[in-house]
Amino acid sequence: MRHGVTIGQAATFVGVTVKTVRHYHKLGLVEEPERDSSGYRRYGSAELLRLVQVRTLATAGVPLAEIGPLLDADAEQFAAALAAAERRLTDRIADLIAQRDTLHRLTGGDRVLLPDRACAILDRMSALGFNPDYVAAQREALVLTRALVPEGFDNFLAQLEHRLDDPGYIDLTKRASEAETWEPDDPRIEELATAMADHYLANPTLLGTPRGMHAWTNASTQYRLINNHREDQAPISARLTALTEMKLRSAGVPIPRQ
Repeated sequence: MRHGVTIGQAATFVGVTVKTVRHYHKLGLVEEPERDSSGYRRYGSAELLRLVQVRTLATAGVPLAEIGPLLDADAEQFAAALAAAERRLTDRIADLIAQRDTLHRLTGGDRVLLPDRACAILDRMSALGFNPDYVAAQREALVLTRALVPEGFDNFLAQLEHRLDDPGYIDLTKRASEAETWEPDDPRIEELATAMADHYLANPTLLGTPRGMHAWTNASTQYRLINNHREDQAPISARLTALTEMKLRSAGVPIPRQ
């Protein structure tokens, strides 16, 4: 009669589950012991030793597919495999640290998605008294611009900084935010769009640099996605933007079409 322990006892001694032991058997990492006269498989010291070796290597980060050949390798091959496993763990640790740092940065709100320069612009908008919904929409536009048109992002930031130095732009933009409470057929919408277009034409630097405008021209699809991302939530603002851009295009300003 074979002496040994049951699969459940073997799993407990080794520190794994019965399911894990069976998985090791299925992969051929540990041979199943013979059944005793009662029909039960009994795990002896040899099987327990093999289970401990497999569990230890798996816990150390060695892929299961590599453990079988590793246990049958010579000392040099074994050392090389362990060194490779160590490198993988080091890489994983670096990735986990980066993920942890990202979680820490999340407590900083916008700073996880935007650089400090962009966050400063948003802070300045709030300080100037812009509507919180408008600031939120600009935050989303900045995130989308950075992801979809990275080559034009810095120019976009410079354009916003320049606009926030212009009292006329600030006044018109605040009026545009207030317009969201107007009726869709309110004649003031057309009047405001004209005033905004006229202000841009009188101050062309507010439209950005030629390089920045060129970046948008070459990314018309992205421009449309960014410009219309809140169209359902702010239909009047979307209409104001469309009317203003139409007037600017008619004046020869190269703005991508919606």
